[in-house]
Amino acid sequence: MDSITSTAQTWLSDFFDDETKKEIQHLIQNDPEELKERFYKDLEFGTGGMRGVMGVGTNRINKYTLGKNTQGLSNYLKKIYANQEIKVVIAYDCRHNSDTLARLVSEVFSANGIKVFLFSELRTTPELSFAVKHLNCHAGIVLTASHNPPEYNGYKVYWTDGGQIVPPQDDAIIAEIDALSFEDINFNANQNLIQLIDQDVDEAFFEASVSKGSFDAKGKDDFKIVFTSLHGTSITAIPEVLKRAGYSNVTIIEEQAKPDGAFPTVKSPNPEEPEALKMAIQKAEAVGADMVVGTDPDSDRLGIAVRNLEGKIELLNGNQTMVLMTKFLLDQYKQKELKGNEFVATTIVSTPMMAQMAKAYGVECKTSLTGFKWIGKMIKDFPDSRFIGGGEESFGYMVGDFVRDKDAVTSTLLACEIAADAKANGSSFYEALIDAYVNFGFYKEKLISLTKKGISGAEEIKQMLIDFKDNPVESVQGSKVIWIEDYNTSIAKNVQTGEEKIIDLPKSNVLIYETEDGTRIAARPSGTEPKVKFYISTNAKLERAEDYKVVNSRLDAKIEGILSELNL
Repeated sequence: MDSITSTAQTWLSDFFDDETKKEIQHLIQNDPEELKERFYKDLEFGTGGMRGVMGVGTNRINKYTLGKNTQGLSNYLKKIYANQEIKVVIAYDCRHNSDTLARLVSEVFSANGIKVFLFSELRTTPELSFAVKHLNCHAGIVLTASHNPPEYNGYKVYWTDGGQIVPPQDDAIIAEIDALSFEDINFNANQNLIQLIDQDVDEAFFEASVSKGSFDAKGKDDFKIVFTSLHGTSITAIPEVLKRAGYSNVTIIEEQAKPDGAFPTVKSPNPEEPEALKMAIQKAEAVGADMVVGTDPDSDRLGIAVRNLEGKIELLNGNQTMVLMTKFLLDQYKQKELKGNEFVATTIVSTPMMAQMAKAYGVECKTSLTGFKWIGKMIKDFPDSRFIGGGEESFGYMVGDFVRDKDAVTSTLLACEIAADAKANGSSFYEALIDAYVNFGFYKEKLISLTKKGISGAEEIKQMLIDFKDNPVESVQGSKVIWIEDYNTSIAKNVQTGEEKIIDLPKSNVLIYETEDGTRIAARPSGTEPKVKFYISTNAKLERAEDYKVVNSRLDAKIEGILSELNL
């Protein structure tokens, strides 16, 4: 009997429910390959917590894997906050089973004597992050799989500051979880410790979002927005926040407004994908809207489409929106007074333009590993510094520190403020971005994601990254590679001079090549999906806005050449 079957048979004990046992027995007898997929490993925490396909098995999201997580977290909280009344807050998104899994997680916490605030209905991830501090909780949980396909769900853990768990908490919590067997889960709920929450927290969150995202923009009455929640949670927050901020010309895509974990109108509920916003863009063209906003299921990512120089609606990428949002915030701070302790934040695979722009304003740009948990950690690690805003290329942005995760609610309002004010002054969001390119350099990026599912896919991803390292790129489009940054070894090496520098960030499976002309190529596996990702960044000088089309075409051609060289 192999180890996988042996592991699966432990799920046939009396501890597991009859439905689970029946499915396990069926897999053992009839589908050994599927059994292997479900039990060949334990589902692990990645950059965004635990995320995976729903179903029975150790490599799946179910009541037992999440119950074990919650039991381990309960044990850790009771160690750290001994002799205190421990409180947690729990939210969930639109996905299949999110509501029942959230209730189950609440019951395990309560069975361990922990007070639980449970949102009565689905809510956004940024509101969960906000609620941790607002309710003075020790931790928070959101049941979500972000923009993953419908068969996925997930479990993200937040700490007392409202940010996702980071070292040393994450390793300590994982150690507690790993020390448990499934039979150690306490499912005997104490319903008296579970309190439903909704409108009071909503009100506080809406007020904070409007306060942090509003900048007295002109032209709101003449600014037309098309908004889609892509069947997700943002329908509970963004329309209300826009209304309170003074935006009355908001067209909601009704076909996508109802929360639905099947995401019936899109192939993927991911605003990074142009197809996801197709319906909203068509509506925007029909009604003459200025901007399209679409969010992912838990409302931490936002996609923005605006009118380009030809007057057509064009989807911007995460780097573009991040750059202009950050520039706008820097301008606001500069008008009021920069005190010298401010900083903005970005990640190692996002556009280098963030650092160039911050330097021009005399503001520090801190760079983290991929994932907003690291940006949240910066705020905690530097309490005497003021965080202005920051983001990453994957369509996430955070305005100030009242929420400690990417926040599509407040960021949507900020984007509208920028665009409405620009239009009132005879410009546009798109033209303001081009002006930024003139002032700070024209940086253009491209992301390539390759999906590799299952056991064989995981091995293929591993081998691709090994090959990328063991067969180093020597030049890119005729430009010599100068630096190779290996985040696995924490060493950046100048391959021309032999100079080495220590990378002062946690180790991570990321490799970055940088050439003499500033081109950057990064490779890493996704922390939450069966994907390997390649990030291409190029740049050029843009002397005048009138030269934008020519230089843009030149950078497009360069990116295509790079992809051809790398066989991507």
